Amino acid sequence: MMKLAVLALVGSAAAFAPSPVAQSSKTALNADFSKEIGAQMPLGFIDPLGLVADADQDEFDRLRWVELKHGRVAMLAVTGYLVTYAGVRFPGAEDIPSGFA
Repeated sequence: MMKLAVLALVGSAAAFAPSPVAQSSKTALNADFSKEIGAQMPLGFIDPLGLVADADQDEFDRLRWVELKHGRVAMLAVTGYLVTYAGVRFPGAEDIPSGFA
């Protein structure tokens, strides 16, 4: 009876095991991004998340544009925080405290 319970437990645990993921093969259609701007020595081109592993040049350009856009938004957010912390306020918003709440 105990062996049957253990086997049932092992069988039910297998339902939650991750399924094997098929690796995609690299083809000659994949672009070489090691010559792009930003791929510098000593590291070269780095893609730790594999976002452009199967991407073409258009997808690479779109991801680069999105990264620039998010970087610019982040810089504006930091500038806004620093200006507000310095005490600059819009008219009518003088009573809003500065810094983190």
